[in-house]
Amino acid sequence: MMFANDAIWVLFWVLVFERVDSIRGWDVDDIIVLMAIITTSTGAVVGLANNSRRVSELATTGGLDPVLALPVHPLRHLLSSRIETIAMGDMLFGILLFAAFGDPSPSRVAVFVFSVGAAVAIVGGFLIVVGSLSFWTGRTEAGDLGFQAIVLFSIYPVDIFSGVTRFILYTVVPAGFITAIPARLVSDFDLPLALAVLGVAATAVAAGWTTFTLGLRRYTSGATWTQP
Repeated sequence: MMFANDAIWVLFWVLVFERVDSIRGWDVDDIIVLMAIITTSTGAVVGLANNSRRVSELATTGGLDPVLALPVHPLRHLLSSRIETIAMGDMLFGILLFAAFGDPSPSRVAVFVFSVGAAVAIVGGFLIVVGSLSFWTGRTEAGDLGFQAIVLFSIYPVDIFSGVTRFILYTVVPAGFITAIPARLVSDFDLPLALAVLGVAATAVAAGWTTFTLGLRRYTSGATWTQP
């Protein structure tokens, strides 16, 4: 089912580019790489660290209670304690998509792996930041809303947006650093741009860790003992 869902999006773009050669410098080959990066990275985050999407739920329902008693940082345990096998279909789809249609030369494969790694860090950090805001707001749906936002904007080339929207996609919702810039790097590697993506990835990880840690100080037990 995950393969079918992802394939529909790829087919959508293929049909679009049958009518136009390019859209603001993006062609079908670039879109294939973009889709490969977003499906691989989001599949890895949600599949291998599913609790990154559930931080808001756990923070507002008492689900963190059992974790606080463990001799490890709660976030480290959460990210390694829940796997979603269905979501890993996205990850496999992205890998196969790039292998089949991404012109996988050794250099392009290396940049693709780097891009996916950076995207995983940015997506994971973003979801943890958004989810951790629930420590202050008490909203349980923050994680799902954040995930839907990052995926929705990341499946489009950022260059089709302009003005305030484009600014938001490089700041508040960092979709540009998740797919658009990495996809460009695969096609035409640029070291300063790659370092910028790496810097954003490191910032996202640090922001996620810091926001979650600060949120724990406000955490009030709901006396609901569950296994996260």
